[in-house]
Amino acid sequence: MNIYKLRDLIIERITEKRDDFSYKFDRENEALRVERNDNGKGITIALSKALNKAKNDDKIVDELVYYIDESLTRMGDEKIDAASAMIYPVVRATSFPDKSKAGEPFIVTPHTNETNIYYAVDFDKSYRLIDEPLLESLGMSEEDMKVLAANNLKNLPIEVKKQTVQENDFYFVNHNDGYDSSRILNTDFLHEMLGQAEGEMLVGLPHQDVLIIADCKNNVGYDIMAQMMMQYFTEGLTPITSLSFSYDGEKLQPVFILGKQKNYSNKNK
Repeated sequence: MNIYKLRDLIIERITEKRDDFSYKFDRENEALRVERNDNGKGITIALSKALNKAKNDDKIVDELVYYIDESLTRMGDEKIDAASAMIYPVVRATSFPDKSKAGEPFIVTPHTNETNIYYAVDFDKSYRLIDEPLLESLGMSEEDMKVLAANNLKNLPIEVKKQTVQENDFYFVNHNDGYDSSRILNTDFLHEMLGQAEGEMLVGLPHQDVLIIADCKNNVGYDIMAQMMMQYFTEGLTPITSLSFSYDGEKLQPVFILGKQKNYSNKNK
């Protein structure tokens, strides 16, 4: 498959779902822009990046089509009911845009040197990041919104899958609900994991849909964690950071690891 075949396949699949959109293809940047016909709102997909991922994951086209379809639906002019809106924090890289496509500033809280916290109204199958006009329409203060988001996050379930490699334990949080990486903000959960760690505890959020916690008991554990982080970072639709963080019960400190070991197996993607 090449860029053009991938473009045509995505458009064909979206057309099967709806006919209220138009698209443009930027050959120079190999980017596909899909927009609603009624208000011009839309999203841009970097096809070169998607094509590389498609080589390792044949489900990537399904995920892209679903993402585009849901995004176009939510970009319709709609009013959000503040009384029933579910708001959650979401973690993004510091390089993530701080304004919406319309130029409205998002509500952002600093997190680490690598990450910031944004806030989103949840629509079950998708969500919308909260900018200043949306916050005003919700009729609540920024502080109240942040407290609400933090409380909602604590109520999200957390299930972990454990994998032990060369005496090091790795725990994966992967609910695919859009808030897996956000669970790094649940300090009660981090403290619980720290309490059972026998070595140094590392935390990783390579992309939106996974949180990795490592109990590194020897040097090999650090190498394995570094390689896992890079693998997930390159494969995620919404990458955050390839760096791991050391957690001591109070703060997250970025850890730079030069991985050397190559023999590990991980199926919890």
